Formats: sequence, structure tokens, C-alpha cells
Amino acid sequence: MNKNITKYFIIIFAYLAVLYPLWVRINTLNWHFNASLLQNLFPLFGLLAFSLLWLHSISGVFEPWLRKQINFDKFVHSTSIIILISIILHPLLLLVSLKFNFSNLFLYYGEKYIRIGVIGWLLLITYDIGKALKKYNFFAKNWNKILIISNIGFLLTFFHSLALGSDLQSGTLRIIWIFYGVTAIIAIIYTYAIKRFLKKPT
Repeated sequence: MNKNITKYFIIIFAYLAVLYPLWVRINTLNWHFNASLLQNLFPLFGLLAFSLLWLHSISGVFEPWLRKQINFDKFVHSTSIIILISIILHPLLLLVSLKFNFSNLFLYYGEKYIRIGVIGWLLLITYDIGKALKKYNFFAKNWNKILIISNIGFLLTFFHSLALGSDLQSGTLRIIWIFYGVTAIIAIIYTYAIKRFLKKPT
């Protein structure tokens, strides 16, 4: 019974972590089936991807314990698919809404953080490329490096979203986003540096 309660708590926590940012975004906009629809939609996929990536980062810290509570591999696999779809749709919908006019893109959102977002996106996508090609020796041998590269990309998207996200400039969601970013940095450092150092035989 206790294990079931813990499992449900984990599931509820995960849903809240992902759905709250989406709820804030959805409730601050006027929705119409016109030219503004894509502009309203594209940030949702950015929020969704980042929230799920945050869950991935903190899951790495608690992985041994989580494997006893939930189907951890299924969680990673299913959420990774959602993340991939989201990080493709997030920039694509924006570009479609701007009719692929890159001048307007930089005009509206500023060049610096757009470039940070692009670099973050390219680093993030290495995870999916590496996963698809993991059967080849090079990618299997360098899988941990690929994970580190994709996590650096994830952290870059934090600064991208915090600077450009209209819903992240003030209020509770900004505080939560900063919490997500700070805890993700700590979790990644622990998972890929401290944890591995502690595992090394003395």
C-alpha cells in the first residue's frame, strides 16, 4: 500500500510540474482561430519541453529509488518522445507564424537569446540523434558524453526561456522557472560529476 501511495504521489507531482506552467500560459491569453493562434501555441511547446526536461534532470539524482517505485525506463522513453515533438514544434510554429521571416524573428525577440536558443536546440537534439544511432559503436561508446552535451543544451534553453518567455517575466511562474533552472543545474552537476566521482574506486 505504501508503495502505491508513493507511486501516485510521484505521478501527481510530475503532472503538476508540467501542467501548471501550461495552465498559466493558457489562462493569460485570448484564444481565437486566426493569425494569433500560432503565436499563442508555440510557447506552450517550449514550456512543455522544458518542464519535462527538468523532470529528467532531477530524476537522474533519484534514479535508483525511482526505479523501485515506477517503470523508470517507460517514463524516460515516453517523455523523450513528447520532448522531441515539442522542441520541433516550438520553433516551427513560431517560424510559420512569422512566414519564415528571420528579420522579424530577431526584431521581435532579440538576437542574443534567439542565438542561445538555437545553440541549446542543436545540443539538445544530439540526444535523439545519438539514441537513434546508438547501435553504432561510436555513439554507444560516447553515450555519456552525448547526455552531457544535451544537458548543456537544456541549461541554455533555461536562459533562453527566462529572457524571452512572456509568461516568465514576473509572477509566480518566474519564481518556479528559476527554481527549475537552479535545481536542474545542481542535479546535472551531481549526476554527471559528483555522483560519478563518488562511484570511483579509491
